[in-house]
Amino acid sequence: MESPDRRFETPEALSHDEVAEILGRALHDRSREPAAVDALVGIALSDGDRGFVEQCCLEVGTRAAAGSPLLGLAGLCLGHVARRFGSLSDEAIALAEALAARARLDTTDVDGRALDGIEDIRRYLRA
Repeated sequence: MESPDRRFETPEALSHDEVAEILGRALHDRSREPAAVDALVGIALSDGDRGFVEQCCLEVGTRAAAGSPLLGLAGLCLGHVARRFGSLSDEAIALAEALAARARLDTTDVDGRALDGIEDIRRYLRA
């Protein structure tokens, strides 16, 4: 049974400029990560521009500090992109695999959402 205080709500998909600004701030100031989480999830679930969403995930997944929740989230969001669009770039797949490998080794480095993301990629891309 789900806890009454734990509900998932799909964040609003913001404009590309807003997302880029929010992610850039979060990559320089970890106190801004919660807004970046919502921005990244919002575009992964709703934005129609696969390339933009991938690029955001690549930027976050390669630049966020070790232990940042944004790392696992980048992997998870790449899984959402695979499910929604049926394709990912080779670079995005490689990042998702690297994040999942890091999560297998140490979930304090990259959280387990990266493992969910790579499972989705394998399922939806038959990779």
